[in-house]
Amino acid sequence: MKIGPRYKIAKRLGASVFEKTQTQKFAIAQERTAKTKRRGRGPSGYGKQLLEKQKVRLTYGVTEKQFGNYVKKAMAAHATTPIEALHASLELRLDNVAYRLGLAPTRRAARQLVSHGHITVNGRKTTIPSRHMHPGDRISVREGSKPRALFAGYAERFMERTLPAWLSWNPKTMEGGVQEVPNMVSADPAGDLSAVLSFYSR
Repeated sequence: MKIGPRYKIAKRLGASVFEKTQTQKFAIAQERTAKTKRRGRGPSGYGKQLLEKQKVRLTYGVTEKQFGNYVKKAMAAHATTPIEALHASLELRLDNVAYRLGLAPTRRAARQLVSHGHITVNGRKTTIPSRHMHPGDRISVREGSKPRALFAGYAERFMERTLPAWLSWNPKTMEGGVQEVPNMVSADPAGDLSAVLSFYSR
């Protein structure tokens, strides 16, 4: 997915959109820019909703079409609220699950990891980053990929992370699974999802 200049986008949407902009240097530059900005009218209600939509979409790295489909599905959900349904759909993407497990430092890297065939779901190799995971699904690193330099020192790196409550994982065997559907508490939302849904409801 073509994104564009990340630093420029992050200045508009916030540092949390891209992992590479979550640095002290970027934060200092943002603070300096904020001090020198002229005072003026803030964005309109529509403008704020648009910014939130772009922020969430780019954080998860999905296209406009994919994101629109997630929103439509969430709005049609009956078993849960649209906000919870949208949040779960984004969090349960295979690339996001791989990222949450610490198999890759960024969601972008996690997408490449899946696309290159390093991950299996329920014992079968998959190369679809957008694959929707369900409670009970098993995920693991493919046996042939475990010795690769890509995963060297993984067990030690994993100990520095906090495993989300909705996932299970064994860093030694590199196997685990989805325990339950993530909620707004077990997985922090990337932005104001109510504003996102309001944007699409116009």
